[in-house]
Amino acid sequence: MIIIPAIDLKGGKCVRLRQGRAEDAKIYSEDPVAMAKHWVEEGAEYLHVVDLDGAFEGRPVHRDVILQIASAISIPVEVGGGLRDDEAIRDLLENGIARVIVGTRAFKSDRSHVVL
Repeated sequence: MIIIPAIDLKGGKCVRLRQGRAEDAKIYSEDPVAMAKHWVEEGAEYLHVVDLDGAFEGRPVHRDVILQIASAISIPVEVGGGLRDDEAIRDLLENGIARVIVGTRAFKSDRSHVVL
């Protein structure tokens, strides 16, 4: 069994939303890279990162922070949130992200798969 810790990013900070409401976020860390390193030290084999601002805005917002996280740790990173076009997906995959999660994109697509 693999347990995958998650970092949810909002306003550049690690948060948890209460009942999924953007206006009701609890900050757990102001340093996402340090939090990612913490999960590696705790034995994580994979890291899940969600760009909450990206999810709400419909486009990646925390790209740079996410790439900093991926380059600072030795485990694969998967990313979701605001990935609604091939360009955004391709950008992350070509810059060190192991896999992406699509939600709204998959739901709204009339294609059976994403073409990269």
